[in-house]
Amino acid sequence: MIGEVLIKVENLSKSFGSIKALDGVDAEIRKGDVAVIIGPSGSGKSTFLRCLNLLEVPTGGKIFFEGTDITDPRVDINKHRQKMGMVFQQFKLFPHMTVLDNMILSPIKVLKQPREQAVRKAVELLERVGLADRMNAYPSQLSGGQKQRIAIVRALCMEPDVMLFDEPTSALDPEMVGEVLDVMRKLAGSGMTMVVVTHEMGFAREVGTRIIFMDEGKIVEEKSPSELFSNPSSDRLKAFLAKVL
Repeated sequence: MIGEVLIKVENLSKSFGSIKALDGVDAEIRKGDVAVIIGPSGSGKSTFLRCLNLLEVPTGGKIFFEGTDITDPRVDINKHRQKMGMVFQQFKLFPHMTVLDNMILSPIKVLKQPREQAVRKAVELLERVGLADRMNAYPSQLSGGQKQRIAIVRALCMEPDVMLFDEPTSALDPEMVGEVLDVMRKLAGSGMTMVVVTHEMGFAREVGTRIIFMDEGKIVEEKSPSELFSNPSSDRLKAFLAKVL
């Protein structure tokens, strides 16, 4: 069930020197949305996603998260980031720590959870993704697909209100992609609000509640999956889909 607006983006722009990565982007992400962002390389997809939690600081425009303008320099962005889980192309696990220690670090340090509570939650999440038997392993002992599933449940340990995924399967071998997408499907099915940048068109069509097509730093089209894939309006989207489908 799609609910109230969690993230509202107004006239967002981002420049890197003379390069305009984002050019006047307006968007809304509602509670329960699975918004999937597609588009060619260099279209601004990842920059847009990274701006949502200020990993990239916008050049202009505003981002409201749960009613607060997080682009206001007086706002404690770290407090708001706790409610935004982020999963990257690279897994960013601490290599010297076990899977379990990777997962409980932030809940204990940031959320001040008792260790026992953090461990209980971590084990429960590991069981959900079929990796409870790997809790005492080190990242070097895991496959790429296992590392990415751990990265997802590590973010979930912080009990976020929204999950941001930046091409989470692009660094994986093809046979490992499915196991990560399966975890994301289950997450979407549980009602988690998600914003996903991906090249996986099958996943976008099957799981997305809305597809956002970006090109040259702008949102060109935004529709339901069935409408966007079967009835693209712009020539730019038609040309893109002809290459990727």
